[in-house]
Amino acid sequence: MSGVSRSYWLRSPGVGEIRTESLTSPGPDEVLVRARYSGISRGTETLVFRGGVPPSQHDLMRAPFQEGDFPAPVKYGYLSVGVVEEGPEPLVGRTVFCLYPHQDRYVVPASAVTPIPDAVPAGRAVLAGTVETAVNALWDAAPLVGDRIAVVGGGMVGCCVARLLTGLPGARVELVDADPGRASVAAALGVPFRSPGAAAGDCDLVVHATGHPDGLTLALGLLGDEGEVIELSWYGDRPVPVPLGEAFHSRRLTVRASQVGAVAARRRARRTHADRLALALDLLADPAFDALISGDVPFDHLPTVIAELADGRRSALCQRVVYDHDG
Repeated sequence: MSGVSRSYWLRSPGVGEIRTESLTSPGPDEVLVRARYSGISRGTETLVFRGGVPPSQHDLMRAPFQEGDFPAPVKYGYLSVGVVEEGPEPLVGRTVFCLYPHQDRYVVPASAVTPIPDAVPAGRAVLAGTVETAVNALWDAAPLVGDRIAVVGGGMVGCCVARLLTGLPGARVELVDADPGRASVAAALGVPFRSPGAAAGDCDLVVHATGHPDGLTLALGLLGDEGEVIELSWYGDRPVPVPLGEAFHSRRLTVRASQVGAVAARRRARRTHADRLALALDLLADPAFDALISGDVPFDHLPTVIAELADGRRSALCQRVVYDHDG
């Protein structure tokens, strides 16, 4: 045995706790990782916290190293950064990213960790999974030079998409959100911010990431004729009214889903999940992404922090979790 570890579990919908677990020594092709940081993926993790994963999606929504089953008890999460303490020699001492839940030490196959480039600070690397989602969305969307684009929803994913789009030559890109507090984040990302009533229309492409049906309605309203909405929101078990009447058909509009579980069809024959994650980590050399980190919380505070995120008492983009191995 290699001792014990501590991890965050959802004991029942709306109730989280820290548990102590036995930790086995790594095998020949495994690594022992000591977590430094993890990130809370607010939209998905608060939905899981509320017990909002519908039974039809229990298998599809499983995280790579999830334990337990929905709705609870379940250990869930996928944004972990740590240092390899034991394992194959080339990885020992390396700072790595892993799609692992909130846990202070864990053993996984060596193939499950990705070394973080030297140009990327460990604390920023918790955004790797979110930037990977944004990369996949843009592979699905295939934006073109000079496009008129709106990103509706200034959460973690929307902000990452907007930042990546700033490099598209000649494009008009706006970040649209009802929260005026997102204006400062948009400025740090180099993207014009607009309230819903001030957003420019006649868009070729709208990326929707609010998680709210009203945002999808707005996204459709911003499209020009034959434009397309890329839908990144996942609503769990909530019914979603979509305005497919009026001019939806005559204007030949399109709503298309994008989901990170599979590599986008346009790249699937030539890119693996590992390629996509490596690209996301390389893109995180951009310091502008620091604007998405909403501050640090101690690991021991997670049960309270996630509850506050779920009920709105705490506002954050990426709430970063810090692990104190000396305390």
